[in-house]
Amino acid sequence: MRAHSPGRAPSAVRIIVSFVIVSVWSPVSLSTLSLPVARPVRSGRARRFGALAVLMLPVLLISTDNTILSFALPAISKALRPDARTLLWMVDAYPLVLAGLLVIMGSLGDRIGRRRILLIGASGFAAFSAVAAFSVAASMLVLARVGMGVFGAMLMPATLSIIRNVFTDRAERRTALAVWSTMFAAGNALGPLIGGVLLAHFAWGSVFLVAVPLLVVLLIAAPIFIPESRDPNPGPVDLVSMALSLGALTPTAWAIKTVTDPTMRGAAFAALVVGVVCGTLFVRRQLRARTPMLDLRLLRSVPFTGSIIVNMAGMFSLTGFLFFTAQHLQLVAGLGPFDAGLVLIPGSVLCIVAGLGVVPVVARVAPRWVVSVSLLFSAAANMLVALLGHEITVAGIAIAFVLLGIGIGASETVTNDLVVATAPPEKSGAASAMSETAYEIGAVLGTAVLGTILTTMYRMGVAVPSGLTGAQRAAAAQTLGGAIDAAHALGGSLGQALAASARAAFDSGVTITAGVAAALMLACSVWSWFTLRHAR
Repeated sequence: MRAHSPGRAPSAVRIIVSFVIVSVWSPVSLSTLSLPVARPVRSGRARRFGALAVLMLPVLLISTDNTILSFALPAISKALRPDARTLLWMVDAYPLVLAGLLVIMGSLGDRIGRRRILLIGASGFAAFSAVAAFSVAASMLVLARVGMGVFGAMLMPATLSIIRNVFTDRAERRTALAVWSTMFAAGNALGPLIGGVLLAHFAWGSVFLVAVPLLVVLLIAAPIFIPESRDPNPGPVDLVSMALSLGALTPTAWAIKTVTDPTMRGAAFAALVVGVVCGTLFVRRQLRARTPMLDLRLLRSVPFTGSIIVNMAGMFSLTGFLFFTAQHLQLVAGLGPFDAGLVLIPGSVLCIVAGLGVVPVVARVAPRWVVSVSLLFSAAANMLVALLGHEITVAGIAIAFVLLGIGIGASETVTNDLVVATAPPEKSGAASAMSETAYEIGAVLGTAVLGTILTTMYRMGVAVPSGLTGAQRAAAAQTLGGAIDAAHALGGSLGQALAASARAAFDSGVTITAGVAAALMLACSVWSWFTLRHAR
């Protein structure tokens, strides 16, 4: 797929829409009709670890999708020419919808069956990935990302809750959770590398099509290895709580993304008020309900709450780091997508090593020591970027990502074990959804907060010369990619001056955002030291 052909879009869209309908209906019908299907593997241990291997497919895809788009943003900016706000929405639409629906889908999986909702989610996610790959406009891509978020929300709570029910032995479960945490962190870290490899040979849509064949494998293997499970006493459907959970998160994230725009500031504060009110009402309703959709009483456990916050902060730091690093490596340092991805390989590898290697360590060392020290590595990564500022080199970014990978890989393995072990098995879907919601809120805020700071600093610092068309001036004033594209069109000394100004303004914003992320990770290190002091 070398290029997108707008002339052929209508037929492609019709085919994709038909695929969406068929693929979403298929797992539902297969799970409700008495049709001959593959028999599950009977061996206990073989089936358990076979199930774990199958579950790693959606974990890798969902986590990779959080960051793979970052490396495709320069190519997408040139092809679809989005404004700065739409560019942020391309990244955030997916984790925002994902976060808003995780609690709902976790509760739904407890009710209708976790394997069933896993299959539905895989089908829909594959279909909307295809829609995203063939998008011919920025708005179409944002809507496709929304669809991916809806079905992605069905996948993630199911994976953790199935692990919780399949692995009843604590030692086996710790290993399984270490694999889950490591694959989740590794997926986020490997996203840029995978994106770089694909973009070196194919058009930007290839970063979405990679999900389709892997999810087809999941649809075939899941009925064989994964047993069905559900909550025997799920309680009534609470549509009011579902609406409130959406109303709390979506307006809040939108407010954060638009508050820096003077023309939208009033609407942003109004949306923030709506989000706070809905969140307050949601919490009160859950605490008063006999069978709550989300058992917030779990938050009374200090280690549980401490782990949730650490997970959220880790994703905040990681997604924010990758958002500006991907653009710096390609648009400032001048690397191609593949070479930029290679820069992050050492950090990706050490993220995996740290995630698996921390399992025997935490059996001998108190969790608060492991998590607190790991978060210091993450803080050091961002501090290095902030201190080097405009002098940051490719080697400096590689070293920073190594530190970040070690910190994220080790801390998330420990905190996920604490989160899942706290919840009773029958409520594992809702508890897993709470953990996943923390991840995705962190991803949303990482891009929304740090991305907004970066965009604001860029707009304040870039100097756009005369001689450009209105569209070129607007693009250059909003994003680094737009400025580089306009500089190439302008040419000569004016083009060189625009490119230099844009790169300097971008790196000034990176210095501020990295400093904010470093301060947050230092605070979380202190937080984990106190909240995890009784964790075992």
